[in-house]
Amino acid sequence: MKTLTLSGVAWLTLTGAAVAGTCPAATVSDMAGVARGAYPQVFELAEYQSLGNCTMEFSANPAIEDLNARIRGNGPLPSLADRIPSEPLILTPYESIGTYGGTFDALSNATEAGTSDFMSVRHVNLVRYSDDLQTIVPNVAKGWKWNDDFTQLTFYLRKGHKWSDGAPFGARDVKFWYDNLAVDTNVREKPKDYVLVAGEKMNVVVVDEQTVQFNLPSPKPGLLSHFANHYAQGFQPMHFLGKYHPDIDSNADANAKALGFENGYAAIAGYYGNSDWMDTPTPMLSHPNLVAGLPADTVPTLESHIITSETTEGRHLVANPYFFQVDTAGNQLPYINEQDELFVGESEVRLLKLVNSEVDYKSQSLNLDYAPLLMENQEKGNFTVDLKPEVALGTFAFNVTSEDLEKRKVFGDVRFRKAMSIAMNRDEINEVVFFGLGKPAQYIAFSPTPSFVSEELENYATMFDPAAANALLDEVGVVDKDGDGMRELPNGDPLVLNLQVATQAISIKMVELVGQNWKDVGINNTVKEVTTDEFRSAMSANQLDVTMYAKGQPLAVILGNAELFQPPFDNYFNLRSAMLWGEYIDTKGASGVKPPEYVYQMMEDINAFQGAVVGTDESNVLGERLVKNMVENLLFIGTVKAVAPIYHSNNLKNVTEFLTQSYAYYRAYPYRPTQWYLTE
Repeated sequence: MKTLTLSGVAWLTLTGAAVAGTCPAATVSDMAGVARGAYPQVFELAEYQSLGNCTMEFSANPAIEDLNARIRGNGPLPSLADRIPSEPLILTPYESIGTYGGTFDALSNATEAGTSDFMSVRHVNLVRYSDDLQTIVPNVAKGWKWNDDFTQLTFYLRKGHKWSDGAPFGARDVKFWYDNLAVDTNVREKPKDYVLVAGEKMNVVVVDEQTVQFNLPSPKPGLLSHFANHYAQGFQPMHFLGKYHPDIDSNADANAKALGFENGYAAIAGYYGNSDWMDTPTPMLSHPNLVAGLPADTVPTLESHIITSETTEGRHLVANPYFFQVDTAGNQLPYINEQDELFVGESEVRLLKLVNSEVDYKSQSLNLDYAPLLMENQEKGNFTVDLKPEVALGTFAFNVTSEDLEKRKVFGDVRFRKAMSIAMNRDEINEVVFFGLGKPAQYIAFSPTPSFVSEELENYATMFDPAAANALLDEVGVVDKDGDGMRELPNGDPLVLNLQVATQAISIKMVELVGQNWKDVGINNTVKEVTTDEFRSAMSANQLDVTMYAKGQPLAVILGNAELFQPPFDNYFNLRSAMLWGEYIDTKGASGVKPPEYVYQMMEDINAFQGAVVGTDESNVLGERLVKNMVENLLFIGTVKAVAPIYHSNNLKNVTEFLTQSYAYYRAYPYRPTQWYLTE
């Protein structure tokens, strides 16, 4: 992580001091004599003008007025100089200065399923990981500064930055997001872990219009990393949503009722939803009976594109005319005029559309078993498929808080969970599902494996040993009582695991192989493919015997987000288990099921781990104990860590090679897709 020191720097404006010549149109492949600045591949305006000994001239997309006219609520456009900040962010294109135009075709599973790879194309946050996945660089914020003990993080914003409707953006929008949305229990019943520090709220202070401070109750160095990799944006438009928030506007309820909402908070839910998830359906879809004349189809954004229409079949977006980034030649980004997102629930249909070249970029929901057909059709279809390491690995979890008390006893016995782990033939899974390209691994939460994790823990209970699995099952009392070859529960009731598979994040082939492995040791099961929404709903309702999905996060992400070590051990969108343990913690024991002591130890340790400095003895001891507790209790059972496909059309330019096929750093976000452009 790097800290940008602002003292002594003379930040020039668009009309700042003149220097010699027109700025060189540098690219990563040809920097045209411009030296690297403070950060890789991005510059502040004054920095670029100084390094290039030039004055930058700015140009707009010639179609931008027509695109703006399609954004409901936007008025006539002012000049470009009045739309972009006086301190824009300069992006260096990878290969070439792009051309404007075109429609980017995207493919998702449903409104809120399989969408993150597409959202990452337009995403912005206060900061961003560079494409080395190590260096944090400016984005919405031009700089930041920590105090000495990591209890105060200050962000410096850009002068003249505007929302997509032209309203000024500034520090108050950051404070509004935090105070009035993220930790307001009228908006969200339980604040997310990532907006807290060891379970406590921060104090967000507006220093001035372009300076905002996060004051932390205890150290959390990973807070900066959170803003660099997470979908949850650290700002929301107070000028828009504030009209419906009672703490901001005394007429909030009346303002909302005039639009057909029940009250102000209902209007906020309609526009903002119950989470920071960017793909909450817009009011035009989720509230079809509202009066005509909504102020906008969706909340104004700082992203590169904004939604202009939405149905149950997909969304359409157009370029944000106030976007804050420009290329090294002074062209306002993004280059691509429009984006079209299609929802397709059937995996076979999605695969066919990819083979038929109907999509410009896709990574999410692409399992490795799709790769042979995709790679076979690359040349004919004029697209490229890269196989890149996954961060998460396919993981199974038994419901230790099952509503069925007999199952709860069995699933809650670590001997049963260990038997199920060593009954898996991971070498066979690797060969059949991953073409021998993977590596058997236990789930340790961290991925890739940090130095404080031993090889022994990384491989705990991964050796295929059906004889030992059978012996453990006998010990637990799960035996075949009726002689049909399948084991029953200790009380004699049938034991049939219903394995519901959402193929968005795990291969059904792998689940079928695991299901057969378990049948081979007498545990009966059925495999059924379901939609991601069905899986998430059943998981949330504590209705599943076994949950399965890809799981695991880099150290940098865990430093900012403790969810993997707190029941139910993740959020709604990912793999969870022990739902009633989570309920017990959330209600302070009023309902749910009390977790065992090792869970409380993990909760205590993750808070201390996030407050420690990475690499110190304290951090390493805490990290090792976290992994040891997670692994030896086998709450989540890992399978094989492998590779997965990334697909892009060859007509899509300035696409660089990704380091990983993963959600961990927010998919395409580190690779600066706002400078992608289309040639056809």
